[in-house]
Amino acid sequence: MSRLEGKLGWTLLFVVGLLFPLVAHRDYMLTVMSTAYIFALATIGLNLITGYTGQYNLAHSGFMAIGAYTVGILTVDHQWPFWIAFACSGLVCLVFGFFVGILSLRLKGHYFSIFTLCVGYILYLGIEKWDGLTHGVSDIIGIPTPTMFGFSFDRAIPLYYLTFAFLALGTWLLHRVVNSLLGRTFMAIRNSDTLAESIGINLMRNKVLAFMLSVLYAGYAGGLYAGVLRFLAPDLASVDHTFDMTMYMLVGGMGTLFGPLLGSIVVPWITQYLQFLQEYRFVVFGPLLILLVIFLPNGLVGLYYSRKNRRAGRGNRNAAPAASSSGATGLNGANGPSTNVPSGDHAHQSAEKGHA
Repeated sequence: MSRLEGKLGWTLLFVVGLLFPLVAHRDYMLTVMSTAYIFALATIGLNLITGYTGQYNLAHSGFMAIGAYTVGILTVDHQWPFWIAFACSGLVCLVFGFFVGILSLRLKGHYFSIFTLCVGYILYLGIEKWDGLTHGVSDIIGIPTPTMFGFSFDRAIPLYYLTFAFLALGTWLLHRVVNSLLGRTFMAIRNSDTLAESIGINLMRNKVLAFMLSVLYAGYAGGLYAGVLRFLAPDLASVDHTFDMTMYMLVGGMGTLFGPLLGSIVVPWITQYLQFLQEYRFVVFGPLLILLVIFLPNGLVGLYYSRKNRRAGRGNRNAAPAASSSGATGLNGANGPSTNVPSGDHAHQSAEKGHA
């Protein structure tokens, strides 16, 4: 199992994604997976601000709706090309995210979440009631399909590969961010605001930056959503979608790269097979989430790593007596290899190298 980690594991996942249309028997399966990829892109954005920075943004689906409606309004009402409108969807979310972040991130913990919940509800009401701009409850219909170099993504397979490409790119970029100094700064803020500030980290600047990067993912996911489904309704801004993305993170593993992807793909397929419970979705998933929080607080990925660490710990404990006995005979060079145990400054340097 350890061989599937790292670059090899991600390469295999990429290959499986490329080959999925070959085993999909219906266009419906491709459509479900394409939609799952779009929400996975938004979920890894939410994971950046929640899992890596420790700020739970309940307005995330509202920002996804901003990106989607930016594409819908510019293409349908103003006849802009899709890709220019798509680029604007992320930029508009960045601007909104900056101002909302400046206001909301002065608060901490539950107060921040409550504030963003109010922001999300305001966005939902604005989209629903502002008929002159968003078409209100009449919805936006007839969004043009994306085209590139004369090729139109108007069928299930091309749309699948389009969403898969954006998800792969978004995951790679998030990997770069998380494993950079900026990502470590975000995690330091998550672990302790006070400690992070004491070592010179500018809390407000880095929190706003994390918030903006998070909603940038939501905006582009919304723009992709508009191009794939080609119609928009105010329900996209509902906080229900934020709760869905939260569930994806909890199932897969919050604060990990693979966890939100796993949850975003597994949970939608489960709901597809439980459509007869659609009206009671939260009645069913609510207790499941409670059980997850109690018994699997780190999700499926966290469960795997915790078991791996326990096995490694048992292996180290079992190896300790053997190492000491071999060291007793190995010092004379007769019955086994000698053991060189670093001590003093050498031990400290070895620990630093291992940590690096």
